[in-house]
Amino acid sequence: MPKQVIIGSQPIGETSAVVVAGPRAAADIAWVSLRRHHGRADAAAELSRHGPDRPLIVEPFSAADLGAIAEFADAVLVGAAWMQDFRLLSAVARIGLPVVIQRGPAATLDEWLAAAEYCVAEGNQRLILCESGSRTHLPHPAIDLAMLGAARERSGRPVLVDVSSHPELAVAALAAGAAGLLLGEDATPEQTAAVRDRAAVLGPLVRAEDTATLPAARAAIDRVDAALATLLERRATLAGIIQDLKPVGGFAGRDPERERQVVAAMATRAPRLGHDRLARIMTAVIESGLEVAELDRPTELGPLGAGEAATADGLRRSTA
Repeated sequence: MPKQVIIGSQPIGETSAVVVAGPRAAADIAWVSLRRHHGRADAAAELSRHGPDRPLIVEPFSAADLGAIAEFADAVLVGAAWMQDFRLLSAVARIGLPVVIQRGPAATLDEWLAAAEYCVAEGNQRLILCESGSRTHLPHPAIDLAMLGAARERSGRPVLVDVSSHPELAVAALAAGAAGLLLGEDATPEQTAAVRDRAAVLGPLVRAEDTATLPAARAAIDRVDAALATLLERRATLAGIIQDLKPVGGFAGRDPERERQVVAAMATRAPRLGHDRLARIMTAVIESGLEVAELDRPTELGPLGAGEAATADGLRRSTA
């Protein structure tokens, strides 16, 4: 298990995968780059505009930005283009904040790990690696998931993956052991939510879990619970759509035979829970979804009438 590094209040490495994105993206951790200013902007003035609502990672243009970064940020990002600027690496390490080191597009694994050692030599062990891809004939660097796994294994440090150009690789990156995902500085809240949902739903299925201790096992259950919550919310949304499409929606439109088929199909995937337990679970899930659909109905339709309510109560008893 990689060493845990804490950025602000956000742990990276031993908990659920984190999402890092631009300050407007509502991610777990925000990041901004000062490179686009080419040293012409006041770094302190630029960084002071970002509120303290979440931890902040900043990429400097040069060592001259480090004083402002130390004052306003929670971690420093050494971008891929600067990975072998060893003077900058040493200066970054000395300010004492966690350091995220992106792999250069032509850097080997040994060169990438050697860059981290420059920070270690300055007494800074709070290091996170970030796989950002190799240069190819394609327009964007190609993510090397084998490199990610090797870096994680050899260094014992958490590794992020920059999926800003390849968000479809988010799940594959998590399966390969990524501790988190880096999106673009211009990412939107919608893009962040989509990546987070994919990570929450599929991460527990594709990722090897450490359950050797009680805290680790509880953390694994927390990730499964997050996946369940995401799927239940999605199911409730789909149930609402179905109610609008059915001739008779709501509780009055329940189809007991369809519900029995759903439970029977689920029982083949969860044999330890079995048909009867799953029937109780799915009754609660279905009825909760119908309740949400009723709440979302246009107000002019009004709530269930007395006749509908009586029918719904009878159906609940008949499918119990």
